[in-house]
Amino acid sequence: MRIFVDADACPVKEIIVEVAKVYGVPVTFVVSFAGYFDRGWDVEQVLVDTSPQSVDIALINRVAAGDIVVTQDYGLASLAVGKGAKTISPSGKIFHDGNIDRMLLQRQIHHEARKAGARMKGPKKRTEEDNTRFREQFARLLANNL
Repeated sequence: MRIFVDADACPVKEIIVEVAKVYGVPVTFVVSFAGYFDRGWDVEQVLVDTSPQSVDIALINRVAAGDIVVTQDYGLASLAVGKGAKTISPSGKIFHDGNIDRMLLQRQIHHEARKAGARMKGPKKRTEEDNTRFREQFARLLANNL
C-alpha cells in the first residue's frame, strides 16, 4: 500500500506526512512544476508539466488496488475508486462506489448552472475542525487497510 496525493492544491500535506509516518506507509506527492515545493519531507515527489490533467494522469497511472489517494477532484477520485484504491478528500470525505456517481452528477449540475450565468458560493474557509476531521478519517483509513 502506498499513499498518492494530488498535491498541487492540497491543504493537508503536512498532516498526510505525519500520519503516514506513524503507520510506516510511503507517500508520493504528484505535483506540477508550477506547484512544486520542497519542505524536506521524506516523500517521493513526481513532477509533471503544467498541462491540464497532467497531475491526474500521472497519479492514476501509478495507483493500484489497495492504495490510498488524497484528492479533492471528483473525476480523479472516480478513477481511483474504479481501480480499487481507497480515496479521501482533504475535508475527510471518503469517496466510494456508493457516493461517487452522485458527486459527479452534482459537479455537472453546478457546471451547467454556472455556464447559464448562475452564481454559486465558493468553498467555506478551511478551519481547524476540517484538519482534525481529515486527520481522524485518514488515520482510520490507514489503520483499517494495513
